[in-house]
Amino acid sequence: MRTTLILLLATISSCLMVSATLSKTDAKKSHKTEAAETSLAELSVLERGLAVSDPLWKDIVKEEKRYCAHIKRTFQGLVLGYITPWNSHGYDVVKIFGSKFTSVSPVWLQLRRRGPESFDVTGLHDHDPGWVKAVRKSNRKIKIVPRLLFDGWSYQDYMTVTGSEDEIEELGSELVDVAKTEGFDGFTLELWSQLGGNKRKELLHLVKHICEILKAKRFDCILVIPPAVTSTGEPGMFGREEFEQLAPVVDGFSLMTYDYSNTGRPGPSSPLHWVRDCVLQLSPNTQWRKKILLGLNLYGLDFASQGTEPILGGRYIEILRELRPKLIWDEYAAEHYFSYKRNNGVKHVVYFPTLKSLYLRIALATELGTGLSMWELGQGLDYFYDLL
Repeated sequence: MRTTLILLLATISSCLMVSATLSKTDAKKSHKTEAAETSLAELSVLERGLAVSDPLWKDIVKEEKRYCAHIKRTFQGLVLGYITPWNSHGYDVVKIFGSKFTSVSPVWLQLRRRGPESFDVTGLHDHDPGWVKAVRKSNRKIKIVPRLLFDGWSYQDYMTVTGSEDEIEELGSELVDVAKTEGFDGFTLELWSQLGGNKRKELLHLVKHICEILKAKRFDCILVIPPAVTSTGEPGMFGREEFEQLAPVVDGFSLMTYDYSNTGRPGPSSPLHWVRDCVLQLSPNTQWRKKILLGLNLYGLDFASQGTEPILGGRYIEILRELRPKLIWDEYAAEHYFSYKRNNGVKHVVYFPTLKSLYLRIALATELGTGLSMWELGQGLDYFYDLL
């Protein structure tokens, strides 16, 4: 699901202004453009009373770039932030708010199997040592743990590797060599969903062994996991049994508690009750719960009958300026949304994170004792980071 979203966002980010811009007849023309404040604020968004269930569109437009000048971390758990090469603002966010994060996962790398006991990490051309140096300057304790996608693996590749200790040892050795050479602090592994929930025992063995190899060399091992409960209430592809077996060796579980709705069933991205259920299904007791990184989406979704498009912060602000919509608070899901129609009569429903929705999810993470993972930095609005 994340891989699909990456492809959508990469495509849309380059053509969004053409394919999604409202025509002049789609909305009432404004004779006055609401100006955005660009100066930093002395008070946080909470102290300014902005995290409310009834925000005005003009307040969002005016305030979204006004994060607090006094950047100080308030959330006590682990915080992992993702960045992607096609969203340069994410790189700036990490440099500005570096003290708010415990680790950053650049979406740079792919792991390919070239043949028997032969593996290759690609994507290293995206590694920017200068940026890494600047990030470490802002937070000397921050860990750089690039996302590593098991790319182009066939079912037979998985079966061969999981059935051979020599294959796994060679794979782990390759990762250790890359981490040492590039100066990484570990990796964020993305592979669990690729077999559609099948062969869990084999995947458990593979992940456990890789993490043991990395930890023996003092590198971190984070695992991306799908929701423990599907949007239809069924058990997900990763549950309590897998969590409890891997928790002793995995440093963090990046839990994808978003993308709850889809084109066939428009609605919220991460209903609060569902997020809570996903955490508690994995960890009903608190022994390992701090390793769960509750997922926060910083992008929104624009639902229409002909399809669904991801909405990034810049586009969201454009729509607010043009349409001046009234944001509606979904009390059950704890998310804001609004509706509009194009000149062709097609109805759209837009869900996008707000200070209130994010505040409640961060509060939930604090209550449950989990960490956070944010997909992805730079997609949302700058003042969101005041909440961390």
